[in-house]
Parts: sequence; C-alpha cells; structure tokens
Amino acid sequence: MAEPEQLIAFGPLLIAFLPPLAVILILFKWTREGPESIYALARMLGQLLVIGYFLTFIFESESSLLVLTVLLVMVCASSWIALRTVKEDRKDLLRFAFLAILTGGGLSLLVVTQFVLTLESYYEPRYVIPLAGMAFANAMNSISICAERFDAELQRGVIYKEARAIAFRSALIPITNSLFAVGLVSFPGMMTGQILVGVNPLIAARYQIMVMCMLFSSSGLSAATFLLLLKRSNKKQPQNSEDA
Repeated sequence: MAEPEQLIAFGPLLIAFLPPLAVILILFKWTREGPESIYALARMLGQLLVIGYFLTFIFESESSLLVLTVLLVMVCASSWIALRTVKEDRKDLLRFAFLAILTGGGLSLLVVTQFVLTLESYYEPRYVIPLAGMAFANAMNSISICAERFDAELQRGVIYKEARAIAFRSALIPITNSLFAVGLVSFPGMMTGQILVGVNPLIAARYQIMVMCMLFSSSGLSAATFLLLLKRSNKKQPQNSEDA
C-alpha cells in the first residue's frame, strides 16, 4: 500500500539552501564571482513557487490550446537559455536553437506521450508538461554545450566537419554519463519521486527507462539539428570547410 507523501514545511526547506550557499562562498573566495549563482538560486526559488500554483491550474484545465501554449513558451525560453554561453551572434542563432529544440525535444516527447504511454487525451497536461520539461531542458543543455564547443573549434581554425563531430560528441557526454550511472550511482528525478510516494520500484524503473530514452534522443537529435542548421546558414565556419 502506498504511503502518503511527506510534506516538506518551508522552515526545513530553507535548510536545503545551506550547501548551495557554501558552494557560492567557495566560488566567491576562489574566483571573486558568485552573484550569477545567487541570482540563479533566487530565480529557481521564485520560478518553482510560481509554477507550483500555475501547474495546479493547468492540470485541472481541459484546454489543449493552453497546454500547447505552455509548451511553446518552454521551447522559446529553453532556446534563449541554451545560447547563454554564446557571446556573439546569439540573436542570429536563436532561431536555430528554437528549431533544434522543437525538432529534437518535440519528436522525442511525441513518441513517448502518443505511442508509449496510454493517455486519455493527447494533451493530458499532468503527463505532457512534466515530460516536455525534461525533454526540452535536456535538449537545451545539449545545445548549450554543442554551441560553445563548436564555436571554440572554429576559432581554432578547425573545419566544419571536424568541429561538428567534436561538438556533437561533447553534447552527448552528460547524457551518456547518466546512462552509465543510472541505477548504479544515481536514481534520477522521476524514479526517485515515484519511489518516495510509494510506487513499486519495478514500475518506477519502467518509467525511468522511458525517460532516459527520451532524454538521450532529445539531446542527440537537437544537437544534430542545430549543427546541420549552422551548416546550411553558411555562417560560423571557415571558408575551407568540407561538405557534410
């Protein structure tokens, strides 16, 4: 029998911020930097508190238009954040990041929600929105690594084909490490959350397998799409670059 989930009060929740604050102190002492991390933590806190109330409303909604609007906002936000490390041509690359995340993350999400899960409606928000968040966030991180590494290789004079290969491999490092570590080193978010609320670990494992496949494909497809769009744009590559 599943046990009721444990409610975390706001007081104890504040204790969770002590280790991150220690990291920020070390960061400041060693690099004289830290405001960005403080801002990121504060923004995370505000965003999650707001989204908690917002999701309650969305989950009770029967509007497919509302769900699709939320997904569009998620893609737009992740596209802009993905290029945070790109110092030049960020606005020019934004449309490529948008199309890449929409393609890679969207296709992976479509397969999982429409063919793996059995949903009452194709847009059921309780499933679609959390899974979309994981798919788009993973695609975002992949493109962020990919864009930074690709630009660095071109600055070194590496031709497009080689820079593409290096950037693509780099983009897949985090998710590949996760595939190796899952179940041995880490219990990812969805599986952990389900176990904490009393779901059978075998059922939770099946959900996590589905999620890991989605994350790997969203990372790879988004990075590949982004790099192919860069090639077609005839930008960000040396003149002696080779055809794909």
